[in-house]
Amino acid sequence: MKRYVSGIAALVLAVASATAAAETKIGYLYVGSKADGGYNQAQDYAREYVQKHMQGVQTNYLENIPENAQVAQAMERMIQGGDKIIFATSYGYLSYALEVAKKYPDVKFMHCAGGKTGPTLGTYYADMFQAMYLSGIAAAKASKTGKIGFVGAHPIPTVLQDINALTLGAQSVNPDIKMYVVYTGAWNDPSKDVAAVNSLVDQGVDVVGMHVDSPIPVIEAAKKRGIYVVGYHFNDMSFYPKGWLTGGYWDWGPMEVGLIKSMENGTWKPKQYFGDLRTGAVKMAPYGPGVSEATRKDIEAIKAKIMDGSFNTWSGPIYDQSGEEIVAKGAVLPRPQVDSMNFLVKGVIGSK
Repeated sequence: MKRYVSGIAALVLAVASATAAAETKIGYLYVGSKADGGYNQAQDYAREYVQKHMQGVQTNYLENIPENAQVAQAMERMIQGGDKIIFATSYGYLSYALEVAKKYPDVKFMHCAGGKTGPTLGTYYADMFQAMYLSGIAAAKASKTGKIGFVGAHPIPTVLQDINALTLGAQSVNPDIKMYVVYTGAWNDPSKDVAAVNSLVDQGVDVVGMHVDSPIPVIEAAKKRGIYVVGYHFNDMSFYPKGWLTGGYWDWGPMEVGLIKSMENGTWKPKQYFGDLRTGAVKMAPYGPGVSEATRKDIEAIKAKIMDGSFNTWSGPIYDQSGEEIVAKGAVLPRPQVDSMNFLVKGVIGSK
């Protein structure tokens, strides 16, 4: 009996010790639904990856948190609940994250796509424009009208990067390609997304790309109008296999595991962290039947140059909409100007 009690005591002590070695709690904030088939779902897949591949962590999330004071309140709730790391995943969360971070120096924050850092706040992003350039090759090969469309939420630098890269990729095949842009003014407004696609098709567009949170309304509208589509954020090929060309999608999980480990071992710095095709944070989506074998080989050849560092999306010459030279031949747009991009390239029809 004494031995039995001793065993129970040892078990209780082991459980208590495991509890005492508290798990690191990590909170994720999403501006939309984690099942949106796009940006927020890609972010949540990263959370699931972290939970699966890291011992001693406990992740949680809040979804549909708008880019206003509510996000600060949500962060406060997470911190009061014990979260020591917060991933603020939406562009408009940055100013709120910076303010909340000042109040909690023991909590670390990572913001997606932000351009500012703080003593305990870093940012993370990846060069999706590489995948958009490659997708532009497929778009130009598929287009019969020479008119490609783009549905963007807001004319912020990351959206302008994608518009320009898709255009430059397409123009590498057909210099006369035109890119027609419509901004919806919202990350998630399906009715505006559909209206934008219809407006673009009415102007002769026969391929459409996008940078809104959920690509699904754009894809379904493209399917209804019988045009091709370039995907974004997530592999949504199953929604429209026949008209799907290719696209880019995020794979944030391994990058976040690395960031969290650096926080745990004390090597993390509150700076801007970037990934790309080479690091695997961005991946190319599968090719659809509208991409010929010859086009696939062309795309893979350029991709190989991106992977070995011999090709840069922003190599000159590059001209803006007015025809002014932005990057000279033989030069490359400096990284700070890429990150703060405020121009549209020649051939884009629309404003910035």
